[in-house]
Amino acid sequence: MQAEQARFLLNFLLRQIEEEFATTKKVLAALPEEQRDYRPHPIAKTALELAWHAASSDLWFLDGIIRGQFAAEEPPAGPATVAQLRDQYDKGFVELVARLKALSDEQLMRRIPFFGVLDVPAVSYLLWMLVHTVHHRGQLSTYLRAMGAKVPSIYGGSADEPFQPPA
Repeated sequence: MQAEQARFLLNFLLRQIEEEFATTKKVLAALPEEQRDYRPHPIAKTALELAWHAASSDLWFLDGIIRGQFAAEEPPAGPATVAQLRDQYDKGFVELVARLKALSDEQLMRRIPFFGVLDVPAVSYLLWMLVHTVHHRGQLSTYLRAMGAKVPSIYGGSADEPFQPPA
């Protein structure tokens, strides 16, 4: 990968990542605090656990790209409330994206091993992060209606938030 390719990929993916961040925040905002322990099946994560997995994974990917290595440590304990989760996610994401934008081309191009599965340039992991986020946010959005919450518009309207074409 060349420097201009790494910078292009960063700029291209960051726009989508920031849009997905806004959408994820909408889904997290729809989670009712009193239903945070909801789980659709005994082996499924609770709503709060799944929300924390999605949010903390975004932060973990960004941190790993910035540091140039992915740690195999235990994930941090999740917050006790949905409100705390939203606050941690919002603050952490904004801080880490600012640091990501400041990386040099060399840092974006450096190869980072990923637990013996991959060894690709750092910037390439942004796509993995994006797909991972969308996957788990989709799972979480399926919990909402069963929890008695409204499903926000994600990639188009929902029954609760119909599509509104621009004027």
